[in-house]
Amino acid sequence: MSNSGTPANPPAAPSATRVAFVGAGPGDPGLLTMRARELLAAADCVVIDSAAAQELVERHGRPGVSIIDASHGDPGSPLTHASWAKLVARAAKQVKPKGSTCGLLVRLMSGDPASFHGLAAELAACRKAGHATEIVPGVSTATGVAAYAGIPLTSRDSTSVHIVDAGSREADWTGGISAATTVVVIGDSPALADGLERLLAAGRAEETPVALSEHGTTVQQRTTETTLGAASDLLRSGEVDSASLAVVGATVPLRDELSWYETKPLFGWRVLVPRTKDQAGPMLERLSDFGATGEVVPTISVEPPRTPQQMQRAIKGLVTGRYEWVGFTSVNAVRAVRERLTEIGLDVRAFAGLKIAAVGGATAAALREAGLEPDLVPTGEQSAQGLLEVWPPYDEVLDPINGVFLPRADIATDTLVAGLQEMGWEVDDVTAYRTVRAAPPAAKIREAIKQGAYDAVLFTSSSTVRNLVGIAGKPHPTTVVACIGPATAKTAEEHGLVVSVLAEEASGPALVEALADYGQQLRAAAAEAGEDVQRPSDRRPASRRRAR
Repeated sequence: MSNSGTPANPPAAPSATRVAFVGAGPGDPGLLTMRARELLAAADCVVIDSAAAQELVERHGRPGVSIIDASHGDPGSPLTHASWAKLVARAAKQVKPKGSTCGLLVRLMSGDPASFHGLAAELAACRKAGHATEIVPGVSTATGVAAYAGIPLTSRDSTSVHIVDAGSREADWTGGISAATTVVVIGDSPALADGLERLLAAGRAEETPVALSEHGTTVQQRTTETTLGAASDLLRSGEVDSASLAVVGATVPLRDELSWYETKPLFGWRVLVPRTKDQAGPMLERLSDFGATGEVVPTISVEPPRTPQQMQRAIKGLVTGRYEWVGFTSVNAVRAVRERLTEIGLDVRAFAGLKIAAVGGATAAALREAGLEPDLVPTGEQSAQGLLEVWPPYDEVLDPINGVFLPRADIATDTLVAGLQEMGWEVDDVTAYRTVRAAPPAAKIREAIKQGAYDAVLFTSSSTVRNLVGIAGKPHPTTVVACIGPATAKTAEEHGLVVSVLAEEASGPALVEALADYGQQLRAAAAEAGEDVQRPSDRRPASRRRAR
């Protein structure tokens, strides 16, 4: 008899590869655990079993990580547990150590590694080969998809859970015939149809509520409620053709009150974000919070000024006391000045003794990120005009210096400069960066814009309006146009667009929240009229919707 504290296999040698069996969750990248992210960032090789896993590696893996996609065998049939075990053990053997540190292979598994995977076989094969192993649990498909559908697995009327792999020939369906048992069935649509028919044949009542979930935990999620008697017909007819999970039992009707994911204000919306990728991050995250998918189409490229002398003189003026104020009118201006300071060996201490103004919340946040607290931010309209309204006039007694450094884009308007000069300030209006129109997007994107495949477009400046129309054409009339401020809205209207959403403050997150408020109003109006909620793109002609 072996001691329960002694492993069946000896510890791995220090030079052997570490193999981590990591749960990827059911689909939503946000459900990945912190430990899973750490291992993906350190992995030398990742073995995946789905396209969703590939996206996780691209997002969290280090550059150059080796990816082995072995989701199917030859000729296209799923690998057996034994085949997976051989593949993972062989891949681990090929990972080379890094000096005295052993290499790391991550076996990324959908859902939770311990549920409906060949974990036992793969783990045993790796241990036999002398590799150190680790298991990182993940959110299981059974619990995760059900939760995102707004369906608890237990309640007062359902006190046990029976989870079944629909594709298993040995599955026990008799364990799910009690009305007090919630049955969760996992598989593709044909397998679910077979499994639900077997559950019905085993004795579960045909009027039992059933929820069929497609693309669970993603913004394409769709949940269809039916009964056990009708479910297989829906699956076989193609009306529900991408289901991967079915929940059967008394908890399904609770979805009417508990549905939270598919009722988000912008759920399923496809939103166009005409910004550079490095600027769009916070907006994309906020769109995801509201259930939408944001797609970035760069309309401008930010480049250094053609001649650096003007910026060089201004930076010298910072440290020699030529200015009383520095006014930042964009995040790009903050970035340009920081980069120039770094190039010549200076840092934010160059701003000591200066007063700093920011045109709005986003610019102020960029300054704080750099370690600078702005002294002046508009309390009303966040624009050049709004900044002028709060900027104090020059006072010969109180202000020892009348100089203002204004680093801006090459296409900036003269409103701020003229206003400051009228108040007695001497302004150095310096070109800190140039904005160049980006190249046209791919033909597929241009066609989607013109045909209304996007539910909304978020304009963050007048230049994004002009450039998007210039490189891709005008958005379709069904596309909701949202603008960051009055000046941007005016430009959009000059280009023949109808502006439906205007942000209360000039920041990307505020613009997204204004769009979410609009989406919530559409949902409320549909509910009051007793109609199904439609996305703006659904209002296009049917032929164009099919093209999407």
